Amino acid sequence: MLDAVEQRIQCPECGAEIRTHHGFVRWCAGCDWNVDPGQPEEPAGRLDVLRRRLAQRHGEAPLTEVTTGEAPRPRRDTAGVLALALAVAVHGVTAALVVGGVLLVVLGWGGALPVIGAVCLIVALVLRPRFGKLPDDAPVLLRADAPELFSLVDEVAAVVGTRGVDAVVVDGEFNASVSTYGIRQRRVLTLGLGLWEVLTPGQRLALLGHELGHYANGDSRHGFVTGNALRSLDAWVYLLGRTEQPTPGEAVLNGVLLLPRCAVTGVLLLLDRLTLRATQRAEYLADDSAARCGSTEAATGLMDRLLIADSAAVVLLRESNSAQTVRRTDARDAWRGLWDRLAAHLDTVPESERERLRRAGARRGHSVDATHPPTHLRRARLLASSPVPAAVTTDAAREAALGEELAGARERVARQILNGR
Repeated sequence: MLDAVEQRIQCPECGAEIRTHHGFVRWCAGCDWNVDPGQPEEPAGRLDVLRRRLAQRHGEAPLTEVTTGEAPRPRRDTAGVLALALAVAVHGVTAALVVGGVLLVVLGWGGALPVIGAVCLIVALVLRPRFGKLPDDAPVLLRADAPELFSLVDEVAAVVGTRGVDAVVVDGEFNASVSTYGIRQRRVLTLGLGLWEVLTPGQRLALLGHELGHYANGDSRHGFVTGNALRSLDAWVYLLGRTEQPTPGEAVLNGVLLLPRCAVTGVLLLLDRLTLRATQRAEYLADDSAARCGSTEAATGLMDRLLIADSAAVVLLRESNSAQTVRRTDARDAWRGLWDRLAAHLDTVPESERERLRRAGARRGHSVDATHPPTHLRRARLLASSPVPAAVTTDAAREAALGEELAGARERVARQILNGR
């Protein structure tokens, strides 16, 4: 007997029988009819178009290295040295603006020189390197707040070959990331509960292994010098941006700024190009770390979960809208069970829909962003390698302890989501 939500239709292309589920796309696994009915997401601009093309092109190289038996390793190659030198030069321009601005303000008696100096100092302030800081609007956990969580992170870090983190930030995103904060560049792990709460214990370990792997695998784009240089160049592009549908005065300004804008864009593209290969390699190595910590099965399962991020976003938006329309007395406790409802909904996504998303992603060259290798290549790379077991495991008692330590953050973030913040 067919499942109540399952239907059978005939493929209009090849005539094969298609089993469909109510609420999901109808498609044919035999001929790929309707496998990707939506329109690909439009890149935000020309730079994003180029980055995605480079990511798809260079994402295949490390996969080829693995299939030929030469696993990639973190290393400082010629491109990395040139990228570092270019990044230092970018910061040198910022330093020159500071020095020049101070001299013009101090020594420019009268006239417009002090004004020009003040403008230079303001621009330098915008372009200055950022040290990062912990957020004020999200729960922040330190070691004393969550000893079991930090112990688990330390255990995963030891397997990866790095040290743990100094803080954990918890938010509602369907994502996770690592970064640094403060002058001493302390490490911070950001856990998005939208993702964390729908993962199995093994997939959570794979997630931690992947994120901590970025600290161990030499991703220069996340480094203080190169990362800040990229942000400075992005700021330059914004400051020198071309005005669309300009007035006559703005058209003249567009013409005056044309050469500087082209020069800055060229430097940004060059730095992006020099760092892209190392970033691609670092992502594949982080996938290796994910597999070592949580197992190959958990690492590929994590990637499959990431494919249904849109479904998670829809569920959380629906929950938020519902909480804001029901009676106040009912909305007060609406946060209870939010994460369980999210996980239960994502568990109803049938395997046929997951397979469709995998095939559609391969057609589009889907990746997490413009600097990541295509997701289907990352998944294929893990599956092509010999399966590895999990080096880190958790039991029911440890899972319960982790849940207790995150309970306060789970409530606070759930309330924020339901309040539309």
